[in-house]
Amino acid sequence: MITIIDYGLGNIQAFLNIYKELHVPAQVARNKDDLEGASKLILPGVGHFDYAMQKFNTSGMREEIERLVLKNKVTTLGICVGMQMMADFSEEGVETGLGWIKGTIKNLKAILKNKDEHNLPLPHMGWNKVTSNHKRLFNNLNSNDLEFYFLHSYYFDCTSKKNYIANTRYGSNFCCAVNSENIFGVQFHPEKSHHFGVQLLKNFSEL
Repeated sequence: MITIIDYGLGNIQAFLNIYKELHVPAQVARNKDDLEGASKLILPGVGHFDYAMQKFNTSGMREEIERLVLKNKVTTLGICVGMQMMADFSEEGVETGLGWIKGTIKNLKAILKNKDEHNLPLPHMGWNKVTSNHKRLFNNLNSNDLEFYFLHSYYFDCTSKKNYIANTRYGSNFCCAVNSENIFGVQFHPEKSHHFGVQLLKNFSEL
């Protein structure tokens, strides 16, 4: 059962609609008891890093979710700020991240180096080409025409490059998807990315 974590942030209904169309069982968890029977977890997120961490920490679900993810090795997908929460910390705020994948969330301004790049607007918003050779999460997705919808001003700078599984370019290249064992994360919004996003969410359900 795919369980979408509802701690007050994220496009919960959009995920449910996609999985209904795919005929994949999905449910929503709003408390610890709702997590029973979860075979896969989706951690969505939008907005400010600190606010998301505070909402998650006060949801009453963090301890059980961490047991499922870190001890039971339940396959988990973080989306947008949900992915950023998996890092150690973020330059956007002062709250400590989950530390599931070692790294720092950094402002995109750090990689916009020349004058033309500095003039690019933030947040980075809209469709962008994504490149990945990952054969599982990006299975049946052709990197030659692969695009996803983005809305963010920060990116995941992993401590180890082995955790990078996809990148995109906004002025300069940056990591837009991460993986460590059973834990996956994407900076873009698959639930807003039409057939590309539907295929990625289908792939996740089959991991």
